[in-house]
Amino acid sequence: MVDNYVGIFIFNYMVEYNTEILDTTFAALADPTRRAILEKLAAGEQTVGELAEPFDMSLAAVSKHIHLLTRANLVSQRKEGRIRHCRLEPDTLRTATDWMDFYRQFWSEKLSALEKLLEADAASRPMGKNKDKRTK
Repeated sequence: MVDNYVGIFIFNYMVEYNTEILDTTFAALADPTRRAILEKLAAGEQTVGELAEPFDMSLAAVSKHIHLLTRANLVSQRKEGRIRHCRLEPDTLRTATDWMDFYRQFWSEKLSALEKLLEADAASRPMGKNKDKRTK
């Protein structure tokens, strides 16, 4: 009985933990500036100044976006003197894409099954009896 309770606790902890990661990840990805920063980082490590160049906003505003990405574990930072270098952390993105892939496959299977059911239903009807009943 105790082993069962521990198993449930561990499972619930993992579900809540993954939910928290996904919530933070999707919240960070919801902003177009943060997505653009991630796109730039996909090319490789860059300084905060380099990341801020294309944006029409203050360095402080870009730093806030980078801070949110760092809190979401999408970006890591290291300091070299006064310069902060940022790097993309793909593992957190993998967690989000794995979650989306699961539901993409789930709904694809459900829609394929529905399509087969509708095709089977249509094939089982006699040709002349497919007319709409309202036309009588």
